[in-house]
Amino acid sequence: MFEEELERRLQEFPLYTYHFFSPEELEFSERVRYVCAHECPQYGQSWACPPAVGQVRECRARCLGYQRCLMISTIVEVTDIADVTETLATRPAHEEITNQVAAQMRELGVKPYVLSTESCAICARCAYLDGQPCRHPERMHPCVESHGINLIPMLDELGLTFQYGENVVTWFSLLFY
Repeated sequence: MFEEELERRLQEFPLYTYHFFSPEELEFSERVRYVCAHECPQYGQSWACPPAVGQVRECRARCLGYQRCLMISTIVEVTDIADVTETLATRPAHEEITNQVAAQMRELGVKPYVLSTESCAICARCAYLDGQPCRHPERMHPCVESHGINLIPMLDELGLTFQYGENVVTWFSLLFY
């Protein structure tokens, strides 16, 4: 009943796609975390990123503690995909949709655990850097990759991809419940 009602409500959002599944279908990989640690400038800078989110095995256990997961995706066209400023400027719209979907889930009596895009950007300076607790834990969503989740196998299974065109940005969020 919950998924049917939520699916009815999802029709009102500008989602490219959404999919309900068991968290056990996700691939957790230390390789993804390696990329975070060695290539992402946000590593160690936020409560939404490693190492603050815990080891991959801990993140996996946390995610597998939920029975179901909803993956949502939005896409947006930009004039130049190589323009990082333009590309990242499309992120807040996806985050707002993610927050709205999470609110719908809460309205239906379910408290989701949300993973979304990139590193949290709510505060100008994350409290993590000062050894303090997150100032907005109800709004902060760790990024999907921070948990070592490789979405590519799931997307392949669904016939989806990250690349929908030369200048199309694709954003994904996972809402566990």
